[in-house]
Amino acid sequence: MTIVNISDISVELFITVMFFILIIAPLGSLGLLRLFQGRKKSGLILIGSGIVSYIVFQFVAGLIV
Repeated sequence: MTIVNISDISVELFITVMFFILIIAPLGSLGLLRLFQGRKKSGLILIGSGIVSYIVFQFVAGLIV
């Protein structure tokens, strides 16, 4: 195993990634939970919101890098 060098990552990019991980992951997991509970509409809305958040993240990360 080697040590990963993260000194090249800017603070802005790190904060952006952490912020969006805290948004995208819960939306996806809550969406799947709602689908298993039989609440199809709210599950698809949550999953769709996660996808939209991911697209926004890609746009913002492209501006930072």
